[in-house]
Amino acid sequence: MTNNDILRRIRYTFNLTDTAMVNVFAAAEHTVTTEQVIAWLTKEGEEAYTEISDTEFATFLNGFINTQRGKREGDQPAPESKLNNNIIFMKLRIALNMKAEDVIATLALVDFNLSKHELSAFSRKVDNKHYRVCNNQVLRLFLTGVQQQVRPQSTAE
Repeated sequence: MTNNDILRRIRYTFNLTDTAMVNVFAAAEHTVTTEQVIAWLTKEGEEAYTEISDTEFATFLNGFINTQRGKREGDQPAPESKLNNNIIFMKLRIALNMKAEDVIATLALVDFNLSKHELSAFSRKVDNKHYRVCNNQVLRLFLTGVQQQVRPQSTAE
């Protein structure tokens, strides 16, 4: 999944307007224009499509955490310059204030079983022997499960 795909899914799931998206970036102390947001949300292959960089998407996720949970005291975390599914998964989990049981229940909504040990392996450092890569399927299923929780009336995107 690309950063743009995930951004579109988050926008749909939480019913965020263009202005709300700009405000999420502002919550991470970063200024973007509505035109930039629209370009990032445009489907790939269309003329106005622009790829969102890892740093910009990390900034969005930090802002999403701030809007969902409130800003933490002191300096805001610097956005990562390189993102992977594990980092994205972790940031979404933090933003949604989900414990391991909540994530497992969310994945169960889409008929995907994951143990606590498998889930914790996604949160470990890369050099840890128990580290596991969060593949696109797990991230996609997690986003689908969250969508079913937040917008139960909607089916697949």
